[in-house]
Amino acid sequence: MADIKNEYEALYNKAIQFTQSHYENFPVLSFFIAKHLRKHVAVIYQFARQADDLADEGNDSKEKRLVNLSDYEDSLTAALNGNYKSDFWKVLHLTITSQNLTPKYFYDLLDAFKQDVVKNKYSNYEELLDYCRRSANPVGRLILELNNIKDEKANFSSDFVCTALQLTNFYQDVSVDILKDRIYIPEKELNKFSITEDEINNKKFSNEFKELIKFQTKRAGNLFLQGRNLLKFLPLRLKFQILVTIKGGESILKKIKKLNYNILENRPTLSKMDFIKIFLQAMLTWR
Repeated sequence: MADIKNEYEALYNKAIQFTQSHYENFPVLSFFIAKHLRKHVAVIYQFARQADDLADEGNDSKEKRLVNLSDYEDSLTAALNGNYKSDFWKVLHLTITSQNLTPKYFYDLLDAFKQDVVKNKYSNYEELLDYCRRSANPVGRLILELNNIKDEKANFSSDFVCTALQLTNFYQDVSVDILKDRIYIPEKELNKFSITEDEINNKKFSNEFKELIKFQTKRAGNLFLQGRNLLKFLPLRLKFQILVTIKGGESILKKIKKLNYNILENRPTLSKMDFIKIFLQAMLTWR
């Protein structure tokens, strides 16, 4: 029994090392995660990061990436049935079963990664929200389940926060996504503000584009406000982490405003001083 426990602890340590090597802020953020849950968060992060790499890294063709993601999904299904293609799947299965996590959320993430391979533009806001439902919202719900929070109101609020974070990331990365021929601003809304894809691809900043991004960021900001109800469901440490996360997203939206909404040429980022301010603000309001 002790040997089995030691084996799993060694596997969890590998997941933590993987996460630390790929996510430089993990040691800081993990302080606000209950100690007994850190290994499970690391395994979930590794699952998502590996899938993201299959979808978006390297020079593989779209067809090859889809095959790789399908193989990855098959490995997940096999693991849930007790058949492990590597030690990683063994420890992921233990996390899912021991923490009573919903397997569907892992499949939703993979479905979103597959969509990333084949779809780079969105017709309307509802279509974009559906993508966020699978690409972002499952992460928040898994964190709630890890903390044994099973409340539909909490899930609903978490979805608002996760969707707001995803949309904010889209606006933050407009100048980067242009190079990948990706546009996460709905076509219907481009048309509403008389903006063409060519204008975005050519980084043509105009008053119309400014009004478009002002509209996008205001909507994302409202989602953050709607999601703040989540905080009342959370234990203190997690509450602080989520509050910092929300304030970080809101700070990016403020940076975009300071750039006069010109995110075609500039990628808004947070400085060390910004992070210090966010932490101090959170410390004053988290209890």
